[in-house]
Amino acid sequence: MNRSDFQKLTEIRMKEAKVLLSNACFEGAYYLAGYAVECAIKACVAKKTQIHDFPPEWQVVRNCYTHDITSLAKLADLELELKSQEEAVVQFKLKWAIVKDWSERKRYETQIDSNRARDLYRAISHYRNGVLPWLKKYW
Repeated sequence: MNRSDFQKLTEIRMKEAKVLLSNACFEGAYYLAGYAVECAIKACVAKKTQIHDFPPEWQVVRNCYTHDITSLAKLADLELELKSQEEAVVQFKLKWAIVKDWSERKRYETQIDSNRARDLYRAISHYRNGVLPWLKKYW
């Protein structure tokens, strides 16, 4: 996997989440939207390597092989930029609060409602203060 692969997966997962939202499949939409953020942050991590490849599992960066959004942001060295963005833009801070609570374990939930799924999707995709447009500056 390399940076380009993760960028492409981000776009695919957001497209899939939108289709699922449109068809009232909220659990899947929620899971895939969050997974898109995971892929976007992994693209940021991959950008830090010499050839933009996602680090192989055997390297010291074993910690990259996680689904935890906050941990990945730290590994991508986005902590200072993230804090600065949260302080500068209240709407972004609110959206990040929604996104950072996503977990891959949500794929096992059967009770994610429309509001929760739509809130996550909007927090990620909002054109002005969404998490994904912000991440794209660093990937």
